[in-house]
Amino acid sequence: MSDLALSTQMLLADAARRHAEHARLHSTGTVHPIRLQSGETAWLITGHEQARQALIDLRLQGRTATVGHGRRMPEDLRRAMNSHMLNVGPPDHTRLRRLVSAAFTRRRMEQMRPRIQQLTDALLDEMDQPGAVDVLAGLALPLPMQVLVDLFGIPAEDCDDFHLWSSTLTSSGSLPLQEMHAAAAQMVDYSRDLLERKRRHPEPDLLSALVAVRDGEDRLSEDELTSMVFLLLTAGHETTVNLIGNGILALLNHPEQLARVRAEPDLVTTVVEETLRFDSPVQIALRHATETVELGGVEIPEGATVLVSLLGANRDPARFPDPGEFRLNRSDNAQLGFGYGFHHCIGAPLARIEGAVAIGSLLRRFPDVRLARDADDLTWRASMIMHGLTDLPVHLR
Repeated sequence: MSDLALSTQMLLADAARRHAEHARLHSTGTVHPIRLQSGETAWLITGHEQARQALIDLRLQGRTATVGHGRRMPEDLRRAMNSHMLNVGPPDHTRLRRLVSAAFTRRRMEQMRPRIQQLTDALLDEMDQPGAVDVLAGLALPLPMQVLVDLFGIPAEDCDDFHLWSSTLTSSGSLPLQEMHAAAAQMVDYSRDLLERKRRHPEPDLLSALVAVRDGEDRLSEDELTSMVFLLLTAGHETTVNLIGNGILALLNHPEQLARVRAEPDLVTTVVEETLRFDSPVQIALRHATETVELGGVEIPEGATVLVSLLGANRDPARFPDPGEFRLNRSDNAQLGFGYGFHHCIGAPLARIEGAVAIGSLLRRFPDVRLARDADDLTWRASMIMHGLTDLPVHLR
């Protein structure tokens, strides 16, 4: 593009407009200038190959709070929230991921499956009532929150507060500055208090393991610990809420694919993968150019903010045939829904389990589930980072 008509407002629009704008951009290139809310120029990467390159390029460092009000956050809050592994490359990333991985093992995640099924069944029991019910509020949100209660040892009564803080902080500047900073301060204070409780009274949960984990003399600093709480708990439920909600909506909007899953229930794992591509739960990964970088034939200057569009990359027609179609027969689905390379989401195995259990159980329990509102009338969160619905009303019978 030769002008700056493109702005971050396109990233705050509903799903149809977001996808339509990405489709238009794909016809003009893979890297585009875009105007931030501050008036500065940033660079939006929509090509699949260019997004993969950007996610592993050590010259493009992660920055959670570089857009909107995050730039004006007090330095102590930024350190307490942004000193995590998404925001650094090797060797710091290697060190942080090694320490976290010691507590966050795939085996530990797989051992959660029976509990996830139990929680899902209980939530479906509560949802089983006449009239329209919101499957987002009834299943997609409480399931990952309750899993985090078990996994991280968070008091159940604190979940509503934590969800409010994380939703506010992932709104990417669409809320007032004062509200964003208040949520950040409350989350950091809560995290510090929670970590201190785990330090004094360790339990068999992941947060206690993170407090205690060390590699020789190396261990997580206090800012790294609070940042990991923010990253793992926010990503651990925000992403999964959108994965479940977006997957259910995609199936209800594609009856032929829904019929396939009903006939072959094991296809639910494929539903999860195609949902990650078709309607990625995370829309944007933020990066900061520490030196000049060339991508897609475009020079990105040193100091620039870079927005890696996972949503755009996952519908790149150069990589995926018929990218706007939700299809369960894709033989090569190299989606970037959980990132790529050394920044691939450490909680991806758990999110995949939760998504498959939730969607599969809903379809088994309620084979006649259908939308209670026209899909075009559904509303999407005004977030530049997350890509998900505000609600999803359905009839179960």
